[in-house]
Amino acid sequence: MNKEVLVKEIAEKAGQSQKDAKSFLDAAIDVITDALKKGDKVTLVGFGTFQVKERAAREGRNPRTGKPLKIPAKKAPVFAAGKGLKDAVAAPPPKKGKK
Repeated sequence: MNKEVLVKEIAEKAGQSQKDAKSFLDAAIDVITDALKKGDKVTLVGFGTFQVKERAAREGRNPRTGKPLKIPAKKAPVFAAGKGLKDAVAAPPPKKGKK
């Protein structure tokens, strides 16, 4: 699913126009991004948690030459799924009735 399809689905579920749904989605993404930039954690109970984790510097290898190289430390955004999302994804799909 891409952003265009997601906006369409949100609009249908919320009974809003696609323009409004896109504005809401863009605003939500901006708010989450700004919070992560500040180092805050964003928790949506039942869905999951967005946060920034530090990755330590390490040594890697160039796959082409095999020579060692240094990989610098960096910050990376991570998402941890909440129990509600995990349970929803793990649930077996509904059985289709005979027609």
